[in-house]
Amino acid sequence: MRVLYFTAGDSPHDQRFLSALAGTAHQVFSLRMQVCEPATPAGITELAWPASQPDWANWAGWQAGVEQLDRLLSNLQPDLVHAGPLQGPALAAAQAQFHPLVSMSWGFDLLRLARRSPWMRTATRCSLNRSDVLVADCQTVADEAVRYGFPRERVVIFPWGVDLAHFSPQHAEKAGQSLRRDLGWDEHFVFLCNRTWSPPYGVDLLAQAFRLAWEKRPGSRLLLAGGGPQSELIHRILAPVGDAVHYAGWVSREALPGYYGAADVFVSPSHCDGSSVSLMEALACGRPVLVSDIPSNQEWVKPGEVGALFEDGEVSSLESQLLAMAADPHLAAYGRHARLLAEERADWKRNFRKLETAYRMAAG
Repeated sequence: MRVLYFTAGDSPHDQRFLSALAGTAHQVFSLRMQVCEPATPAGITELAWPASQPDWANWAGWQAGVEQLDRLLSNLQPDLVHAGPLQGPALAAAQAQFHPLVSMSWGFDLLRLARRSPWMRTATRCSLNRSDVLVADCQTVADEAVRYGFPRERVVIFPWGVDLAHFSPQHAEKAGQSLRRDLGWDEHFVFLCNRTWSPPYGVDLLAQAFRLAWEKRPGSRLLLAGGGPQSELIHRILAPVGDAVHYAGWVSREALPGYYGAADVFVSPSHCDGSSVSLMEALACGRPVLVSDIPSNQEWVKPGEVGALFEDGEVSSLESQLLAMAADPHLAAYGRHARLLAEERADWKRNFRKLETAYRMAAG
């Protein structure tokens, strides 16, 4: 099958999808909506726009981009287009009226962007109305699509999953012990968060809650990876805790297991998520987890099994749960159950077959 993978740019998730698709029998082409320097995996043919790079920032540029896409599709003659997010590549493919179209939600497009304005709701509805199949990463996203009128029987739920060999308790704990030793944190209780420092992910909320918890339990430590637009705010909130927080910056995929392994508990304070890859990585590494009680997290985390939930957006709720987790005698059991849950539901190699199911359904 000739497949066009049409995406916004070149994220780590795009790399994972294209690398996996390169290992299939499909002839796969890749097209980027935005200007970037893609590291296209071997076995994938990278396409350029027929004319100049479209300017998608205004309506005239958008129309010109759709015309170029229509011309490209006429020349390429793919058997199927796989496109997402919904208000970007999927919308352009829908406006080019190409079929079969497999639209893939990236979680935030349906759960956050679609609610921003009437125009975004219209764009979302247009993409869904002209899609033959929708790939959703969790039931929460699937339910949201159905509320827009998309047929439930045309939704394929595909939790993206992780590499269970790379993200494993054995790999994590060995590297984690070394990291804790380097930080001088062997005798401390360590929380880890590696979500992006921007409002949807709630890292500012975690900073406030950790500062309060640290005042009551000074032996607590926070390993904060990543970065983002709220950097100045987060540093200011955490200034009073001094060296009780370590700012790790952006951590490579190769080094990530060690960061999970260095933590006693993984924390995700996100206000909006699909099936969070960070959460799945933490589970695969056998880490107890503490996450906001948004619907998508509730699909993965049952209190008392792999960790705990806190009330989304509530500093006091997160503070009390940080303190409760630090005193919980069942953390080892949570970690064992976390790994079992990851093996059952978060295996990237096994879950990837769901994408093949979506392709077959669309090609029909």
